[in-house]
Amino acid sequence: MLGLVKKIFGDANEREVKRLTRTVEEINGLESKISPLSDEELRNKTEEFKARLEKGEDIDSILPEAFAVVREASKRTLGMRHFDVQLMGGMVLHEGKIAEMRTGEGKTLVATLPTYLNALQGKGVHVITVNDYLASRDSQIMSELYNFLGLTVGCNLHGLTHEEKQEAYACDITYGTNNEFGFDYLRDNMVLYKEQMVQRPLYYAIIDEVDSILVDEARTPLIISGQAQKSTELYFAADRFVSRLKEQEDYTVDIKLRNVTLTEAGVEKAEKAFSIENLFDHANVTLNHHVQQALKAHVIMRRDVDYVVNEDEVVIVDEFTGRLMAGRRYSDGLHQAIEAKEQLKVQNESMTLATITFQNYFRMYRKLSGMTGTAKTEEEEFKRIYGLEVIQIPTNRSLIRKDMQDVVYKSEKGKFKAVVEQIVESHSKNQPVLVGTISIENSELLSEMLKKRGVAHKVLNAKFHAEEAEIISRAGQAGSVTIATNMAGRGTDILLGEGVADLGGLHIIGTERHESRRIDNQLRGRAGRQGDPGSSQFYLSLEDELMRRFGAENIMGMMDRLGLEEDQPIESRLITRAVESAQKRVEGSNFDTRKVVLQYDDVMNQQREVIYKQRRDVLFSDNIREIVMEMIVPVIQHVVEAHTEGDIPEEWDLQEITEFMNSNLLPEDSLSKDDLWGKEKEDMIEFIKDKVVAYYDEREAELGAETMREFEKVVVLRAVDSKWMDHIDAMDQLRQGIHLRAYGGTDPLREYQFEGFEMFKEMIYSIQEEVARYIMKARVESNLERQEVAQGQTTTNSPAEAEKRPAKREERTGRNDLCPCGSGKKYKMCHGMGK
Repeated sequence: MLGLVKKIFGDANEREVKRLTRTVEEINGLESKISPLSDEELRNKTEEFKARLEKGEDIDSILPEAFAVVREASKRTLGMRHFDVQLMGGMVLHEGKIAEMRTGEGKTLVATLPTYLNALQGKGVHVITVNDYLASRDSQIMSELYNFLGLTVGCNLHGLTHEEKQEAYACDITYGTNNEFGFDYLRDNMVLYKEQMVQRPLYYAIIDEVDSILVDEARTPLIISGQAQKSTELYFAADRFVSRLKEQEDYTVDIKLRNVTLTEAGVEKAEKAFSIENLFDHANVTLNHHVQQALKAHVIMRRDVDYVVNEDEVVIVDEFTGRLMAGRRYSDGLHQAIEAKEQLKVQNESMTLATITFQNYFRMYRKLSGMTGTAKTEEEEFKRIYGLEVIQIPTNRSLIRKDMQDVVYKSEKGKFKAVVEQIVESHSKNQPVLVGTISIENSELLSEMLKKRGVAHKVLNAKFHAEEAEIISRAGQAGSVTIATNMAGRGTDILLGEGVADLGGLHIIGTERHESRRIDNQLRGRAGRQGDPGSSQFYLSLEDELMRRFGAENIMGMMDRLGLEEDQPIESRLITRAVESAQKRVEGSNFDTRKVVLQYDDVMNQQREVIYKQRRDVLFSDNIREIVMEMIVPVIQHVVEAHTEGDIPEEWDLQEITEFMNSNLLPEDSLSKDDLWGKEKEDMIEFIKDKVVAYYDEREAELGAETMREFEKVVVLRAVDSKWMDHIDAMDQLRQGIHLRAYGGTDPLREYQFEGFEMFKEMIYSIQEEVARYIMKARVESNLERQEVAQGQTTTNSPAEAEKRPAKREERTGRNDLCPCGSGKKYKMCHGMGK
């Protein structure tokens, strides 16, 4: 066998196969010891392996015995004994590589070996398939084997309830689709209570049809989109309100911080204008935010200086270069506030709530592996993007399929006539035929032509996976004719009917070359499984898209000069080589596109990891006071440093510092210039921090520790989620327009990385400032309940076990009522300051 392997695969792959063969021999040597075991003794091996691993034994050291146990259990439960080459494939998967195995070599059974071995560690193994049908089928069939060995199996399908998903993920082994696993990860990072999360930390994934998932679908990111809870009318209402306010009387401006703060009079006007009692109540956080951004849009942001209005769009002006920053939008609702100010359409119909590419999702697993019949052509991409090596596993039996040379026709009409004639000829002999088309349109055209010839056939369009798998499995029966788009029924074996081998086996007809050689190879691979006879041939025309894209005019001219008719074929190695060369160029171009998508998503991915980690820290901590203080201190530092520039203390603007602190972090008038006079910057920061901590303690004593802990989470989660979703939106806008920077001679990716980082820093500070303000100023007077900041997300279940700790509802003095202490002042100007 090794001699054959050397001829086919070359030296590097041969060395790998030799190495794997030695372990296969060791596994085979154990069969005589494992086979005599009773069912119970065989089942007990699982607990024995787990105990050995817990004592520190390396997982690789138990591989031979574990594989031998799975092989024996498979014989008893499924009636299938793993071939030697399947053991090799299992080892490759366990090592975190890609096993390229031909169609029909039993990849589903191969996966049971590394799945069992790695599931022994109790961290969860995910087996990823391309559709729900395959996930459901494989989990049902293989659960008999796993259950026999004492392992639990779950299937993560679309539409499961929250509890069903948690149950599926809690199993030792979980089957499901790439989409469902990816979306669950995003949804887990949008939940409001840790009990709502379904996934465990991502440990090990085995991806079936790995080329389809990690290559073909890599350009399409997973996106959860929805409608933010911000009506566009609220932007205009806030704009109309602030346009009536007066500086000093209703608001103060901090030029250095580019910040605007409402005075007490301004707050009273807002409460009257919007018919609310307390602008700083947490229930009014959205309105307060809109008012603040509308103020900033009117007072700080200047038309034709900070931005211009170009064709009914607000375009940002770079403050350093003066150039227009097409595609860039201010985040945190400021851009919409400026649009309202300029009486333009507010662009806020929908927004992206969470997004990730498959590339970045699957790279989060501690170990990743995959299997497919076609991976070698994309080996460079697997290696560079995912760090995955491709190992070609020899077939169990020699491949005897006949792959015939391409036939090229002048016109598409001539090509399809020839295809129909070939189908009729094969059908007359009772030889089964499987026809692959690139599009649904072509499959229907071919179907109509066959109906006219009276040929019974089935048409599959990759829409109904379960039915199509059933039909495709019968495509090898005598006399059957099946037309399928190239992806239809993928993952389903085609078994030859009785007597079909004598007719030459299944005949594959390709009606067009795909831009990827892999897809063509997948179609060919439907025939000739497990040493069966079979044949394949592609029919092309000079009107095919791939041919038109790469110089078919010259060949067309030659055919015209030779006077060839549309139904006269050309069989030429030159044309076949030209087609393969064109495919390689397209593959290279597509790889470059996927690489660029990943480079841009890598920028977001670094930011996503920071935000998601912060969210998890909040969800899983019982007490986040320390996290909150870590947010408040940078705000104090930022304000002090902004107003103490230079080395001359007399020039420091202590008034602005005190105004900010009294308005945002401390009770009104509790900090004065005299308190700060004569202090160094660090001493000043420490002094203010001490006062903030003392006030924090007062608020906690008033509210109660339990209520304060939940209040902290309510504020932090809302701030993080709202700012992050705005940031995703702003980054998306930046991404869409960044390519225009290339006209200015700059690298768009570098610009995106730089500006994205600056925007992220701004967002982080914005989160810190909002958390600081609301923790120190918001009045808690309604039941505390964590709320989603956007509509449309799919995780809306609140588990019964999640402890929502409401504040007790109390009768409270209104802010504008007389203070009950008898001072004669309004409550908010006396004992209600800052509440």
